Amino acid sequence: MIKVLLAEDQGMMRGALALLLDLEADMQVVAQVAAGDRIVAAALDARPDIALLDIELPGRSGLDAAADLREQLPSCKVLIVTTFGRPGYLRRAMEAGASGFLVKDGPVEELAAAIRRVLAGERVIDPGLAAAALSAGPNPLTQREREVLTAAVDGATVADIAGRLHLSQATVRNYLSAAIGKTGTRNRMEAVRAARQNGWL
Repeated sequence: MIKVLLAEDQGMMRGALALLLDLEADMQVVAQVAAGDRIVAAALDARPDIALLDIELPGRSGLDAAADLREQLPSCKVLIVTTFGRPGYLRRAMEAGASGFLVKDGPVEELAAAIRRVLAGERVIDPGLAAAALSAGPNPLTQREREVLTAAVDGATVADIAGRLHLSQATVRNYLSAAIGKTGTRNRMEAVRAARQNGWL
């Protein structure tokens, strides 16, 4: 029996996925969580064979949780199942150790087949997204530039960002300027938008 953990913040979607997967003769949903910061604890408790993780979750992103699972429960495979098919997300998921990446608009039979394929040792990636990721190239932003842009998401001032990240205001301006240049945008809010659309944040 394949033991599955589901991490999905929308209750109706999580319940529907659990019901559909439990209908598969060889699958059993052994844990369900609505927040990213509960994934590792639930996985350590239930010992699933595979974790189906959404990306945008409260508490901690599914991408960060995938990296945590690789370290703390390497026997558990990770399959990202998300609404947000962005090339940068795919690249980050693979770097975090995910074995697959599917977009939610596919049929449920495809999901069950993908689970079996991942557990058989295959990598399963949405074909359209794989092509987009190859053409998009790698994330041009450094870790620090991503942190500064993320801190700027809510319209925070340079002083706010500097205080939050323990950097000087001049350093924050330099990182913002670099990020704006690399994203080909005119200001930091456009840079944030472009980085999000590409899945770089």
